[in-house]
This record gives sequence, structure tokens and C-alpha cells, in this order.
Amino acid sequence: QVTLVQSGGGLVQPGGSLRLSCTASGSALDTYCMSWFREAPGKGREFVAAISWSDGHTYYADYVKERVTISRDNAKNTIYLQMSNPKPEDTAVYYCAAALVKTRLYYSGKYYVSAFNYDHWGQGTQVTVSS
Repeated sequence: QVTLVQSGGGLVQPGGSLRLSCTASGSALDTYCMSWFREAPGKGREFVAAISWSDGHTYYADYVKERVTISRDNAKNTIYLQMSNPKPEDTAVYYCAAALVKTRLYYSGKYYVSAFNYDHWGQGTQVTVSS
């Protein structure tokens, strides 16, 4: 069982910066893919970025890849999402998620993009980009 606790978020100025944190607890975390998703009002949950806990490889959604960085701190069991130049359309509830990697095709097959493939979720944190 994996438990995810998020922190960060809140009100952010357009053009500023944003950092979200997600601390995981549980065993065999290096067998998991860790990701960030977001859900804006009236929209479905969409993939933002993913990181392989075992080797640190990162994967990004095309619409944000120029502005976000996902990273991990193994010593703290924590992943981060940093966003530069946030825009009002980035306003959403952001979720941290963990998925047990069950197939060697997980990354090449882009299983990480679908929220249905995730077993564990953080509590969500509201990010509002507004002046």
C-alpha cells in the first residue's frame, strides 16, 4: 500500500512560478511510476508529467513540456512538480499519483498517460493562477 501526501499550490501570479510536492510512504517504491495529473472545472483528469522512481526517466504532456519539470528526491521519498510562467488556464486541482509498473512496455506504451492505470492518489491541491 502506498500513501501520497501533497503540499504546495494555492494562489499563483501569472508569469510567476509554482512548486508542488508529493511525499510517498510504502514499500518497494522503486517499482512505481509517479505522476502528476490535473483536473480543471468541467474537464476530465489530464496527464501532466511522470517520472520513473527506479531510474528517474521523465515524461511530459506536450502542452506543458516547455514549462514544467518533474523530479524526485529518493532520500525524502518525495516528487516535485515545478512550473514556470503559469497561466490562468493552468488553474486546476493537481493530483499526485502512483502506479505499480506491471509490464516492461509501461513507458514505451505510454500507459502512464491514463489515470485509469494508477492505483494510488494524493488528496489533491488547488492551484489558482490569477492576478
